Amino acid sequence: MNVKKMATASLLSMGIIGSMFTNTITAYDHSDQVQTVAHRGASGYAPENTMAAFQKGVDMKADYIEIDVQQTKDGELVVIHDVTLDRTTNGTGYVKNHTLEEIRQLDAGSYFSPEFAGEKVPTLEEVLDEFRGKTGILIELKATYHYPGIEEKVAEALKERNMHKPNNDKIIVQSFQFESMKKMDKLLPNVPVGLLVYLATDLTEAKLEEFSAYAEYINPSKSLVTSSVVEKVHEQDMGIMAWTVRKPEEVQPLLDAEVDAIITDYPDYVPSHKED
Repeated sequence: MNVKKMATASLLSMGIIGSMFTNTITAYDHSDQVQTVAHRGASGYAPENTMAAFQKGVDMKADYIEIDVQQTKDGELVVIHDVTLDRTTNGTGYVKNHTLEEIRQLDAGSYFSPEFAGEKVPTLEEVLDEFRGKTGILIELKATYHYPGIEEKVAEALKERNMHKPNNDKIIVQSFQFESMKKMDKLLPNVPVGLLVYLATDLTEAKLEEFSAYAEYINPSKSLVTSSVVEKVHEQDMGIMAWTVRKPEEVQPLLDAEVDAIITDYPDYVPSHKED
């Protein structure tokens, strides 16, 4: 097991049963207690990818908040899921065609509830500065084909905060764009990388062996998760995070399959191991 995979194994067990690896470790270590990832924050209870949703995730004792990162017209990193502004703000058009100043003037909360009127689209830097040390942060790079060089900018934001060192903070970077994650592995060799998967053909033994050369996590749609898939991922010294739980009854099958983490809009659906 390489150094980064050893650090990843430690993160999965941190705060639950302590670090389980030793200098002679030969197999992937994962905790019996599943980790909870608040998807776009606790987005079942607050407008997704806003500071309110992230704080709600922390309040609900999620182990990680998941955030989506894109880039503005003037090269700033913002936290929003869709490539357009239309669904989650009162703006329209592509994120990439608007400046940070323009996006910051938008209301990113009213679509969810009047209670959240005036919530803003946060920057990556704001989220890192506010929540580092309070919870883990799972950073998803969205539509990287729209944003040449976004990997370098995300890496620089982490380096500026000294968040790129082993076990310094619970940071994971993931994407559906595998080539982008190869680049992140080179830019940040000590930060775990995750591959988002929605095709069963990406979960064959041959594919998983290929992915293990640069990734520490395979993060599939929950519909693809079986005990066999989890076992194959662990055999390649990788962790597995399943997405996205939106119903209580969807939790137990994932627990039974022994995934390492559940990505959910409702963190309280997943049994918490944190003390009150």
